[in-house]
Amino acid sequence: MPPKPKFTREEVIDAALEIVSEKGMEALTSRDLGARLGSSARPIFTVFQNMEELQREVRIAAMKRFEAFSEKAIHYTPAFKQFGMQMILFAMEEPKLYQLLFMAENIGHRNFDDVFDDLGETAVVCVDVIQKDYDLDAEEARALFQQVWIYTFGIGALCAAHVCHFSEQEINDLLGQDFTAMMLLIRSGKQNDPTVQPRPKVDG
Repeated sequence: MPPKPKFTREEVIDAALEIVSEKGMEALTSRDLGARLGSSARPIFTVFQNMEELQREVRIAAMKRFEAFSEKAIHYTPAFKQFGMQMILFAMEEPKLYQLLFMAENIGHRNFDDVFDDLGETAVVCVDVIQKDYDLDAEEARALFQQVWIYTFGIGALCAAHVCHFSEQEINDLLGQDFTAMMLLIRSGKQNDPTVQPRPKVDG
C-alpha cells in the first residue's frame, strides 16, 4: 500500500510557485521545495512522479495567476488598453513569472498563432472586447490585438529584465500612442502597406 501523502498536490504547487516567483524556475529543486514545506524532498514524490511534472503544473499555476491579475481590466474602460496595462504591471510585480510565461525559450513556436493559443482565455477575451468596443471584424480585431500585444510584450520584457522602469502614466501614454497608430492603419486598410517598409537607399 503506497504511503499516505504528507502534502496535497495543491500545497506542493503553491509552495513551488512561490519559489519560482521569488527566484525563477531554475531555483526550483526538490531539496529547496522540501525545505519550504518544512520537510524532506521525499513527500513531494508521493504526489508527483518527477520534477518535470511539477514544473508543468507550476507553469499552469503561474498562468492562472496572470489571468486573475489581467482579468481586472474588464472593469475598466477602455478594457483592452487596461489589459495591456495589467500585463506590464504584472511584469513589474512578478518579473520571474513573466519571464517564465512569456520570455522562456520555446522551440515549438512557429508563428504568432502558436503564441496566441498559449495565451489562453485572456487573448480570446481581448479580441472579443476589441470587436465590440471598436466595431471591427474578427480579422481586424485579431490584427490589432497581435500588433499591440507584441508592443506590450516588449515593454513588459524590458521591465521584467530590469532594463527599464516606467511609471504607470508613461505606460498609459506608450500604449495609447501605439493603439492609436495601429487603429488608424487598420481603419485605412494600410496595416500591410509596403510603402512603409524600409528599402535600401539609392545613392545619387
